[in-house]
Amino acid sequence: MNQQATTGQAFRATLKRDLIIAYKRKNDLVNPFMFFLIVATLFPIGISPGPDRLGEIAAGVLWISALLASLLAMDNLYRSDYEDGSLEQLLLSPHPLYFLVLAKNISHWLVSGLPVVLVSPLIAYMLNLPDAAYAALFITLLLGTPVLSLLGSIGVALTVGLGSRGLILAVITLPLSVPVLIAGTLTVQETLNGASLGGYLAIMGAMLLAALTLAPLASSAALRISVN
Repeated sequence: MNQQATTGQAFRATLKRDLIIAYKRKNDLVNPFMFFLIVATLFPIGISPGPDRLGEIAAGVLWISALLASLLAMDNLYRSDYEDGSLEQLLLSPHPLYFLVLAKNISHWLVSGLPVVLVSPLIAYMLNLPDAAYAALFITLLLGTPVLSLLGSIGVALTVGLGSRGLILAVITLPLSVPVLIAGTLTVQETLNGASLGGYLAIMGAMLLAALTLAPLASSAALRISVN
């Protein structure tokens, strides 16, 4: 019981530390959010400003923008810890690395993913998304963006020791993220066609549960390989 309490304290301490660091580094906090806004608002210029056309592509635009914003924020997940040596201390901790990595992933999503989810209805309104799809879009982003962060964590952990890792990180992360992107976009589109949300949300919930279970384990193993 004492070990469990100590692990819980370490989890909360890691989460709190990363949130405080993110708050102090306001550029890392704002950049993914602003990138999401810029990409989502520029799509109509490159495609068509017609309301009907925008309504058809709105869900895909928002999901692609969220994926790109997640990739932009990913490099910050372990970089500073690796550079200042605190990542090595994390690996030497007596507590299960799974929970410490999970705490870092939750902190990363709260900083970079949650703001995207919260602002998505406003961007959806700007893109003329039909009213019937707002709830589906919000729920799918709420379920899907943590999966993007957890999957991206694996790629970051594998490449944390490399000097130039942007392209490699994208090559690793994008194929893993495509099923989430397809599921999220398809859920919104099928909602507009009158389909029930239950089955699609169950699929996305299963993706989130699998990512929460397996991704921190994979990230932990990748960190031990990359740092040692």
